Amino acid sequence: MQVTTNHLDLFPTRLWIFDLSGLQVHFSAWHAELDAMRQNSPTAAGRSNRHGWNSDKTVFARPDFAPLRKACEVSFAHAFREMGAPGSLRYGLEAWANIHDPGAYNTAHLHQNVLLSGSFYLAVPEGAGALVFRDPRPGAVLSPFRGKGANACQTINIRPKSGVLVVFPNWLEHAVETHEGTMPRICIAMNALSG
Repeated sequence: MQVTTNHLDLFPTRLWIFDLSGLQVHFSAWHAELDAMRQNSPTAAGRSNRHGWNSDKTVFARPDFAPLRKACEVSFAHAFREMGAPGSLRYGLEAWANIHDPGAYNTAHLHQNVLLSGSFYLAVPEGAGALVFRDPRPGAVLSPFRGKGANACQTINIRPKSGVLVVFPNWLEHAVETHEGTMPRICIAMNALSG
């Protein structure tokens, strides 16, 4: 007996990866600004960063970061269009710095009460930990199968490069692996807030 088969893959989760390396002319000034922020406020702001430092959420309020903020606004607008968001959607971006010293990492977390989230990579030295996304389907964690097979549970590692912006759904659980390099790994994290 011949059997014909059709299949339907459901519930895709899209990430957007934007190349903002054209902003490299600003990187050294941004490094200096973040170093000054850390010196002026050496206690980490908390949240998921462990053994490193993170700033408050005022990075995009600083004039030096205006070119990055504008590029991120264009990138987030592209993501919102692809998601089918209404053209009248109003939102603002908040941003903070995550600096990983040797041995630092980010625990698994998600970003509540925001529209989209993103990470811009200012410095990704040798040994930098990967950005890890966990399968968002609660039931999939019960699957006896792991990997890319149908209905298997997946964990996706992204090893970004300096100058890359990764935009992702705020509800997608993510973490950062331990930084094994000697130079700091520097990321500017951000959220799109309705407003």
